[in-house]
Amino acid sequence: MSKFSFLIPLIAINLLFSACSKDESTTQEANSILSTNDFQLTELDKMQYNVTKSGSGFSVKEAKGKVVIFDIFATWCPPCQAEASHLSSLQEKYKDSLLVLGITIEDNINNEQLQEFRTEYSANYALVNSSENSRFVDAIAKKLKIGSNFGIPLMAMYKDGVLINYYQGAVEEEFIESDIKKALGL
Repeated sequence: MSKFSFLIPLIAINLLFSACSKDESTTQEANSILSTNDFQLTELDKMQYNVTKSGSGFSVKEAKGKVVIFDIFATWCPPCQAEASHLSSLQEKYKDSLLVLGITIEDNINNEQLQEFRTEYSANYALVNSSENSRFVDAIAKKLKIGSNFGIPLMAMYKDGVLINYYQGAVEEEFIESDIKKALGL
């Protein structure tokens, strides 16, 4: 009986320290990943966008002076499908002063499936299918203080790293355009 009395606390202490060291290293890995402020997002057509997290938001090196809309979506989401043509329309209308980046939240989607989405829903703007998507989406959600279980589509609009507005769920094209015009001083 005394052998078991001695072994149980010893096993419990061993498990406690094993779990703590594992959790601690996992936390350290997560902090080192999230502490970086740079993201490299690769578009379907292989164009790369260099995004930097700043104090107030996110900026895209390749879009200096432009309004940038980060559209966080999924190909299976009906509101995401419906907004694609509206975002395409805005991209075309403001092509010299707007960059729409569609960031899929789907981890296992291949480029062919994303291209099918582009074709079927007239998503004629940059669609990003990058290994950085998940980390970038988490960073945006954290910056917007909306938690990790947010609704999609989620659009965050920035100009030169400053947040203009963000929208969750379906939004009328006119509201988005109104914010674009304000950001551009029109």
